[in-house]
Amino acid sequence: MSNLELSVLEPDATPFCPPLTSAELSEQDAVTMAAMFKALSDPVRLRLFSKIAAHEDGEACVCDIQDVGVSQPTVSHHLKKLREAGLLTGERRGTWVYYRVEPRVVAEMAALLDLNCRAGT
Repeated sequence: MSNLELSVLEPDATPFCPPLTSAELSEQDAVTMAAMFKALSDPVRLRLFSKIAAHEDGEACVCDIQDVGVSQPTVSHHLKKLREAGLLTGERRGTWVYYRVEPRVVAEMAALLDLNCRAGT
């Protein structure tokens, strides 16, 4: 497996994946989306992602989310994988890093799985 690093979508970027029911995925779209879903397929990463997404401010300090049953270096590793997949953004403030879910990417993942959506409807 290669270490595919994905960039975060620009805020005005057009959707890159149509819903599965409207068209077949291109090879590149399939690679991109698979990397995102793969990043979320780990239970620790999914919990971290969930903690950040559910945080009241829309962002979470690593100090508030690191209680997922693994060591702090392991938490950092998992957060790095989520960032590389384009699912999170992070901002260092002093000694802590604050994370946000990348809403545009999550919306694309949701749109891809929206089986009720058809192109042109």
